[in-house]
Amino acid sequence: MILDLFFPNRCINCSRIIDAELLVCSLCFEQIHFTHFDYFSENIIKEKCRLLFPVENTYGLMKFEENGLSRKLIHELKYKSRKNAGKTLAEWTVERLDFKDEKPDLLVSVPLHPKKLRERGYNQLHLFTEVLSGFYQIPYDHELIERNHYSKAQALKDKKHRLETVNPFSVSKPISGRHVLLIDDVFTTGNTISSIAWEILNAGDNRVSVLVMAVDA
Repeated sequence: MILDLFFPNRCINCSRIIDAELLVCSLCFEQIHFTHFDYFSENIIKEKCRLLFPVENTYGLMKFEENGLSRKLIHELKYKSRKNAGKTLAEWTVERLDFKDEKPDLLVSVPLHPKKLRERGYNQLHLFTEVLSGFYQIPYDHELIERNHYSKAQALKDKKHRLETVNPFSVSKPISGRHVLLIDDVFTTGNTISSIAWEILNAGDNRVSVLVMAVDA
């Protein structure tokens, strides 16, 4: 296309010209630090979650590094309207995550407050979740969890402020007897996931697992 000639897609790390559907070139791809976690085994996410709520299984695609490529990938997705980043990250996930015979019943991503959704124009987790749903044949529900309070991005808060957030989420409809996989972009303190998990656990006889794009550990 003509636009591709004048505005070619470039690697978000080194600026080499790459195919339109890609985020990084093959050389920079090798710099991404994937976790290689086993969904069913012990890992740092499971250890941290267990301190906050009863968790079944956990998985993180990448290690989040402040000055690394994983941060650039998440930043492109969240703040630069690169929706295709969600698709790419989902494809990398399905190449590495095997649920075996214990697939969760439902995929639920962390919601944005309606005001923030209007400001950003999209929820960066929706396409990621929908690609996973299609591949694994697991339904998703973007409406199950509501965010009750508008606040600035977690990345802009200090740790003390993040820990002070109370009951920011609620369940919008009945749910019971389900194994829910909660999906977020970056796992830091675990407080966001924990707040949602307790809402789901208290709503009925449910179980919760966790999947994140990157883990800050």
